Amino acid sequence: MGIDSNSTTGTLFLVPTPIGNMDDITVRARKTLEQVAVIACEDSRVTGKLLARLGIQSRLISYHNYNEEQKSITLLALLKAGKDVALVTDAGAPGVSDPAYRIVAAVIAAGIALVPLPGPTAIIPALTGSGLPMDRFFFEGFLPRTKSGRKKRFTELKELSHTLVFFESPQRIDSAVTDALGVFGARQACIAREISKLHEEFLRGSLDELVAILQSRKLKGEIVFVIGGKQKVKRVKVNKYPQD
Repeated sequence: MGIDSNSTTGTLFLVPTPIGNMDDITVRARKTLEQVAVIACEDSRVTGKLLARLGIQSRLISYHNYNEEQKSITLLALLKAGKDVALVTDAGAPGVSDPAYRIVAAVIAAGIALVPLPGPTAIIPALTGSGLPMDRFFFEGFLPRTKSGRKKRFTELKELSHTLVFFESPQRIDSAVTDALGVFGARQACIAREISKLHEEFLRGSLDELVAILQSRKLKGEIVFVIGGKQKVKRVKVNKYPQD
């Protein structure tokens, strides 16, 4: 199944999994999960439910933030022995705010084939559904947990003209929006919640409007926070010597 049929080593496949709606699994992802020898997963209970739904039986190995160093050695040995391995996380693309970097770096350094599959992600639907410019964006990932840390990072990003995309927890989204208003002013923004799930919702408006909304609502679920970039000021050319 590896890229090079003559290779004696296996291939590491990075397989995105649905972030909510199980119908978002791609045909290619399903075929890959069916055919690999081992699936390295963040939580075997979560991945086990997905595989059961797909009717796939496969050997699972845990691979998460707390055992990444040790299990990277195990997975690398399997790949060198000619076994194909799929790496998945609980939801979305491996490596995007989830473990993957260590094994990816080790595989590349060892000259082993690496195949990242396209698939479900919360970033792009949040961006395209936000109503904000999509031509250029900056993905930050999760914001710092503390107020001072958030404000510092917002200040560092304040001059970017790119649309800004963040992950945030429902417990901290109120504070994050309030802190953003203090740094960015009343820029346009969007809170995308529960993307692809039953209660999917987009809250759009200026940051001060979103602050007001959150004063009367307590949000739940997975959240992507999108903020418009700095608007360029158009300079009007003035004729210094106006004609009569």
